[in-house]
This record gives sequence, C-alpha cells and structure tokens, in this order.
Amino acid sequence: MITLHVERSSRERITGFRLSGHAGSGPYGYDLVCAGVSAVSFGAINAVEALTHSHPDVKQAPDGGLLDYRADEQASESDQDKAQLILEAMIVSMRTIEQSYGKFLRIHDKGGVDHA
Repeated sequence: MITLHVERSSRERITGFRLSGHAGSGPYGYDLVCAGVSAVSFGAINAVEALTHSHPDVKQAPDGGLLDYRADEQASESDQDKAQLILEAMIVSMRTIEQSYGKFLRIHDKGGVDHA
C-alpha cells in the first residue's frame, strides 16, 4: 500500500508531504495505481519548480518506495501561493485515486479529513 502523509502549518498551508510504500496493484511495470500516484506527485513537483521561483527540498529512495517533499519557506508570498494551489490540486487528484483504489492508497492529511 502507498501512504501519503500531508503536513500543514497552523494556517492550513501544505508544508510538505511524504509518499511511502508500494501499491502492489499489479506486476512491476504494470501497476496502474503506482503509475497514477507517481504521475500526479511528480507532475505537481515539476509544476511547482517550473511555475514558481521556489526551490523545494525533494528526496526519493532509489527503489522508488519513498518521495519526500518540503516546501521552500524562503520563496516569495506569491510563489508560495502558486505552490499551494498546485499542491492542493495534487491532493484532489490523489483523493480521486484513493476513492477508486483505496485498497492500494491511503491519505493522511493532518489539516483535513481522512477519507478511507
């Protein structure tokens, strides 16, 4: 199972997220849940980096079982706002995957409501 932990500030802004685990919904290379989660998360990170002047801290494990994102707290307010919109859109997409494939993806959003 893939687990997404979303971290938020006291103002409900996303300060980071951590994806861990493997979906196991299909054979390696044919795992559609893994492919969807990967596309959504890396697409969001790439969008933050391309559309803002922020430099988030991103780490991943060589085996692909871990992706850790930390927002750039030094970015301008405008760039932080843009990044927030992108990250909130990522969460919406992840919840859509979770609704259809909840057996393989679980979201924990400390500032929101967990949907199982």
